[in-house]
Amino acid sequence: MSLQTQTPTNPGRAPVQSGDVHEIALNKLKASPRNARRVGHTADDVEARAASIRVKGLLQPLVVEPEVKEGGQESGYYLVTIGEGRRQALKLLAKRKLIGKAELVRCVVDTRNDPAEISLDENVSRRDMHPADQFEAFKDLADRKGYGAEEIGARFGVSPQIVRQRLRLGSVAPALLDLYREDALTLEQMMAFAVNPDPERQMQVFAQLPQNNRQAYAIRRAMTDTKVSADDRRVQFVGLEAYAEAGGPVLRDLFTEDRGGWIEDVVLLDQLVLEKLAAIAVNVRDTEGWKWSAAYLDSPALMAARGSGNG
Repeated sequence: MSLQTQTPTNPGRAPVQSGDVHEIALNKLKASPRNARRVGHTADDVEARAASIRVKGLLQPLVVEPEVKEGGQESGYYLVTIGEGRRQALKLLAKRKLIGKAELVRCVVDTRNDPAEISLDENVSRRDMHPADQFEAFKDLADRKGYGAEEIGARFGVSPQIVRQRLRLGSVAPALLDLYREDALTLEQMMAFAVNPDPERQMQVFAQLPQNNRQAYAIRRAMTDTKVSADDRRVQFVGLEAYAEAGGPVLRDLFTEDRGGWIEDVVLLDQLVLEKLAAIAVNVRDTEGWKWSAAYLDSPALMAARGSGNG
């Protein structure tokens, strides 16, 4: 996998000039002792960078300085002032034999600035994008490029489940995403709204719930109040798998334990319940010798009592 196409640096030549861009062999790059970051990159961070580099190449060059021996001569190695996480990701790809150990890496040589200062600058002045922007950007990849959760996860080094969560959050009503950007809503509240991917319903619930009662649990309950929980006795009787095989949609909460989710097609569920009860009624009539049998969702007496207002 070729990362760049610049002319490789030859350590035998005269010392490079500050600001020069060179391709330097990966095995000639070392961690800088003057890097301001003391807490190392996590394995997940390195994995994510490696996935990105493998798919898209090295998007940003490393900033390096020549390693100088005690006598003042250059050793032929370079110390990575900015981009240590990328160096580790490249080494991970080399370890997995996806690139060579001497893969050429595009680097900017900086001998003018203080390494510790520019390393600090790189980490202090950078600000991560807002999570809402990230959610919408992931959704854009899915909509515009047709990427699924597995493909996006492979390109960014994250699990498909995390991608699914971000895609669901990116589909929340734009007005609610804007409120999240303004800190008027929390991430927990956003996840509660996202349990139901219907933006219109999300806005209805937002308008209906008073401001002092917009806790996540209240939002989640309101977002699913027209659904039937998977632990409902009708679902337990028919079986969630049978309902799904009949074409019934199941709403799943990607952020919390939902005990199997919620049934969205209540009419289909009741139809399946009645069909199964009818089959049982016929079997009882035939095997036990009854003259007739009938199937009801509830006992006729109980339904009559409810209809009269006495139940």
